[in-house]
Amino acid sequence: MAKPILIYIDADACPVKDETYRVAARHRIKVFLVSNSHIAIPRDAEVERVIVPAGLDVADDWIAERVEEGDLVITADVPLAARVVAKGAEAIGPTGKPFTASSIGLQLATRNLMQDLREAGEVTRGPRPFSARDRSEFLQALDRAVNRLKRKGFLAG
Repeated sequence: MAKPILIYIDADACPVKDETYRVAARHRIKVFLVSNSHIAIPRDAEVERVIVPAGLDVADDWIAERVEEGDLVITADVPLAARVVAKGAEAIGPTGKPFTASSIGLQLATRNLMQDLREAGEVTRGPRPFSARDRSEFLQALDRAVNRLKRKGFLAG
C-alpha cells in the first residue's frame, strides 16, 4: 500500500500557514503544525496542532524524527531543511523556494557565513519583507510538489 503524503509546518514564524491549509484541503492531505506555543488552527480534522516544549531546535527535532520520503516540510530553517532533504522528503521555504539535495549545501554555507558575520558585529540586512509575490510563488511551489509526489505514487486524500 502506498504511503500518504503528510505536510509538516515549522510554524513559529511561518507566514504561509493559511495557504498551506488551503492546498492541503484541496488535496485532502494531513497537516501537522509544529510549534512551541499555542497557534490557532482551522477546525479541520486534517490539521493537527503539535506543541513541543520550549528549547533550541525542539520543533525541528520533532519534525526531523517523523518526516519520511513522500512528505513535505514548510520551513525557512535551512538546517532543518537539510535534515529533511537527507531523509528523502521535500522542503519548501515560505517564498516558494525549494530546498534540494543539489542546493542545500550552498544554502547552508550562505546561512553559516551570514551568521558568522552577524556574530562578528557586521551589520547585515535581514530578509526582505514578505510580499504578495512570495505568497503566490509559495502556493505554486507547494501545488507542484504535491502533484510531483502524487505522480511518484504517494497518496493524497
